[in-house]
Amino acid sequence: MTPEEVLGLFRASGALLEGHFELSSGLHSERYFQCAKLLEDPRRAGQLAEALALQLKATAGPEIDLVVGPAIGAVVWAQEMGRALGTRAFFTERSAGEMTLRRGFEVTPGERVLIVEDVVTTGGSAKEALNAIRELGGQIVAVGTILNRSGGNPFADDGTGEGLPLFSLAQARAVAWEQADCPRCAAGDQAVKPGSRPGAGMAAGGGHSA
Repeated sequence: MTPEEVLGLFRASGALLEGHFELSSGLHSERYFQCAKLLEDPRRAGQLAEALALQLKATAGPEIDLVVGPAIGAVVWAQEMGRALGTRAFFTERSAGEMTLRRGFEVTPGERVLIVEDVVTTGGSAKEALNAIRELGGQIVAVGTILNRSGGNPFADDGTGEGLPLFSLAQARAVAWEQADCPRCAAGDQAVKPGSRPGAGMAAGGGHSA
């Protein structure tokens, strides 16, 4: 699957929104990639996961024992990636503000873990997830995402001195601003929070699919 085909699926599914949005990172942008819409069709989700699994296998890197993604946005994606790779699939979630592993999920020290995220902008949620898994003894081998809009690899410096490879199906350079620098805010336009963190939700006058 080519990057153009992946971006075409975003558009066809109504998952590419345009307007004024506050991302889960806190940055503001005029484009928002709503992966919940993209992944609502299990056949499409499976197709995307198989494509990323093929990319991972082509690198001849270490085998993966476990897939983990941060809730709530990467829950479905982690499940599909686990299916495509033939591994277990967990999700981390926030408890008292900290990303943690709950619900009886257990990581065996030394297990090789793929961290997944639906869209990577700053990589903040994925970094919290990988830190939580490392604390339990998991060996993080890579990060995988549907769409990389960071303009680089936020995991190149992961605190270990080695960094992690980032695998993605497509890239998009949507412009994002700090709230204080956002021209839409300066014009008096209120941002919509369509993301998955607490308090987020589509408000009246939100973006439209493109």
